[in-house]
Amino acid sequence: MISMRDVLEGSRGTLYGNASQDLMFNHVRHDSRQIANGDLFVAIKGENFDGHDFLEDAIAHGATGALVAESRVNDLLEHGLPLVAVDDTVEALQRLATYWRTMFDVTVVGITGSMGKSSNKEVIASVLSQNYPVVKARASYNNEIGMPLTIMEISPDTKVAVLEFGGAYRFGEITELAEIARPTIGVVTNVSHSHLQRMGSLEAIAETKAELPRSLPSDGVAVLNGDDFRVRAMADETQARVVFYGLAPDCEVRARNVESHGLEGISFTLDMDGEEQHLNVPLIGAHSVHTVLAAIAVGRALGMGLDQMIPGFEDATIQLRLLTLPGINQSTIIDDTYNANPTSCLAALNLLSELEANRKVAIFGDILELGDFEDEGHRIVGRRSASVVQQLVSVGPKARIITEAALESGMREDQVIAFEHKSEAIEQLSSIIQPGDFVLVKGSRGVKMEDVVDALRDRSRPA
Repeated sequence: MISMRDVLEGSRGTLYGNASQDLMFNHVRHDSRQIANGDLFVAIKGENFDGHDFLEDAIAHGATGALVAESRVNDLLEHGLPLVAVDDTVEALQRLATYWRTMFDVTVVGITGSMGKSSNKEVIASVLSQNYPVVKARASYNNEIGMPLTIMEISPDTKVAVLEFGGAYRFGEITELAEIARPTIGVVTNVSHSHLQRMGSLEAIAETKAELPRSLPSDGVAVLNGDDFRVRAMADETQARVVFYGLAPDCEVRARNVESHGLEGISFTLDMDGEEQHLNVPLIGAHSVHTVLAAIAVGRALGMGLDQMIPGFEDATIQLRLLTLPGINQSTIIDDTYNANPTSCLAALNLLSELEANRKVAIFGDILELGDFEDEGHRIVGRRSASVVQQLVSVGPKARIITEAALESGMREDQVIAFEHKSEAIEQLSSIIQPGDFVLVKGSRGVKMEDVVDALRDRSRPA
């Protein structure tokens, strides 16, 4: 909870309306649909909407105060709600979060990387929650609005906050977020072709991600993927203590003998602190070992023993990005529609290759934001598909390159189908999927391949 007094001091706003400075708010939220009784509503003007237009809706959901732009106050006073007026609501929210962060002695774990931020956040938070009260970012709250809102969830009981740092939009963004959040542990997962069109080169992407370890204090810990040479190089750019995790021999938190057991999870030998231990973890896909190692490295940095961490990997909700669902015609859907780049597509295909199935099917939508790597990125996925699947489906003009590359790599024409539009694919896929198929569905967030998953689900069978 936060008082009106703190809101005024932190945001540097002006109070309009009849309200005591002792008025308490339960949460600070910017989406009127998520408002509950006793919340403070932050009215944010975006490209396609203006939160000030939803004040009445926020009140109906129980808002007892609102942070608004000074320029809109006269329009909003008629609602009778106490208003905190500021010059710019986003900047004011950031000031408020910076103020709120200083009120508590918490350890902030920041996570960035081209892939796996959300998965790592969920697993790290689950592991740390075995020992500490944890606040974690909701959904993809990793930008100049989402991160401050997460920080506002910190309470006197909180010991650790696990936050995502986006930073694929412009140089300096992660630095600005770090000034608000003040992370003491920073995790960098990888550097890959996600957002390449936006940033221009892998080197530029690496430069944005390096802002997180660069922001850590001298008594902090930089947890870096030792198997990614661009991430490894960030060790030279931080004053914090560096811990490498991965498969490389010099990693302090290292995995050997990694085995995937399909949908049953993975197993590996953990080398850490001069000891080795065999672990079985129910995360899907051999690539998940890096997520596990990162969480162990963070738990270790916070003084947790391995026996304390292990239960955190058993929580079914941490399998965030890749889900298995019952499909039509007695098939099994592997829903990996959260997002896509060539690297994550290859990881999903590798998982598919490890499964025992009558037939393996891959349905790929467009991979976006690849810039000059667009053609080759899709072709890499197509070539790998040719060695894994018996039926390949592409949806969209960019994804068609995947099917072209698969044909060039030896797939038969009857094994490859290219649809220009998603609606066309949804209409015909029911006649393509056969009993016993394992069906991988993947594509960039912007093409919404979850619509394909919804069309293929068999809701008569339990998930």
